[in-house]
Amino acid sequence: MLVNLDLHIHSRYSMAVSGDMELGQIAKGAAHKGVKIVGTGDCLHPLWLESIKKLPEDDGLRRQGDTLFLLSVEVEDSRRVHHLILLPDTGKAEELAEGFSPHSGNLHQDGRPRLHMSGAQIADLVFEAEGLIGPAHAFTPWTGMYAYHRSLSECYQEKADRIRFIELGLSADSDYADRIAELSDKTFLSNSDAHSPRTNKLAREFNQMEVEGCSYQEIALAICREKGRGPTLNAGFFPGEGKYNRTACTRCFHHFSAKEMNDLMGRCSHCQGQIKLGVADRIDLLADYEGPQHPSHRPPYLHLIPLAEIIALALGYKSPMTVGVQRLYAAMTEDKTEIEVLLNEHLGELEAAKVEPKVIRAIEAFRNGGVEVLPGGGGKYGEIRLLASKKAGGEREPQRSLFDF
Repeated sequence: MLVNLDLHIHSRYSMAVSGDMELGQIAKGAAHKGVKIVGTGDCLHPLWLESIKKLPEDDGLRRQGDTLFLLSVEVEDSRRVHHLILLPDTGKAEELAEGFSPHSGNLHQDGRPRLHMSGAQIADLVFEAEGLIGPAHAFTPWTGMYAYHRSLSECYQEKADRIRFIELGLSADSDYADRIAELSDKTFLSNSDAHSPRTNKLAREFNQMEVEGCSYQEIALAICREKGRGPTLNAGFFPGEGKYNRTACTRCFHHFSAKEMNDLMGRCSHCQGQIKLGVADRIDLLADYEGPQHPSHRPPYLHLIPLAEIIALALGYKSPMTVGVQRLYAAMTEDKTEIEVLLNEHLGELEAAKVEPKVIRAIEAFRNGGVEVLPGGGGKYGEIRLLASKKAGGEREPQRSLFDF
């Protein structure tokens, strides 16, 4: 069976996270999107763990309605590197929290705790707790593993061979990561890192996996690609849409080349703000190959735009959270999940349902690859533009935004 999963989110107990990130709201949002299994996030936080324990247990997962939760947490090590941890049950979460407790000053205050430990030391305790660990958003310039280390072995030392996955993050995809030779045997995860249950945040990136049932052990087998289980799809952002894709100033967001950043000693020539090396340039520095070398086990990567954002682009709204967008989104997803509407529903069915024609043309443009990305950088998201459909014979019509449709 195929299941969709988003294994990295946060609860309301993490800093800068919406108070709406409660289990019920998350479960409702995930079901609406078409994602069956969601990481709990923050499972070492005592209050959040107590909430999780109140849900019925189902083969190592916790059930809320039609949504299953897999215990997960993101932690920060002594080098500021973030790690994603997946655990088999609440007892192991309590065991890991006890092991981390002497090494953290905020384990009970922040759902994403800081640990005075190296990546290898953290991995030691995770493996003792029978969990899985890998670098979270591995390439991002502030807290990604490759921002501080040139290799997995530099970060995890002798434990590197036991690292089974890396999380790509919003600014990278499989084409980026498969330019690095050491990652050829790792599973790539694409997760949302959602701080809000909004329709354009939760499951904005997700994974599809082949499993024989819904349990922690089945998901672990799929991540490890064992016994016929494994990932069948990564879905997520166009890398340029990520807010750290290009090298840019963190104050005025002006873009620079990596050479310009070095020549300027990391200070913006326009406003004297700090220039941060972008994921695209960092990949160039780390790459073993000029282009991606995908191993045979690597599933396709599907670039997505959340449906609410497509509606907003089509109708000229500035935000996907405006009332008009959300009203139409709710109507379009009343009987189908967002993923089904975005990828599978026949356009004729949308016409029959009297969906706004501009929105239908926008979905058609997205499906046909009519996407232009103005890359983000320095902490500012990139901009997506949807273009008119291709003419017969494959030639694209003159480029224009959906506001002209």
